[in-house]
Amino acid sequence: MIPTQPTYREQLQPWCIVRQLPEMQRIVVARFRRRPEAEAYLAVLRRLLPAAPHVILFGEQLG
Repeated sequence: MIPTQPTYREQLQPWCIVRQLPEMQRIVVARFRRRPEAEAYLAVLRRLLPAAPHVILFGEQLG
């Protein structure tokens, strides 16, 4: 993946939920302004998809 500058929307919503895929790949599932919102959404994802690994990252860690 080629690193790019974050868009304005990404700067407004820095907390990301990322699904980890095989071979060190990842998909950003959702973005949030506040960490508690991301934690609540992650709890729902873990109930719906217990086998899929998801983590919360701050937007600057994605580069």
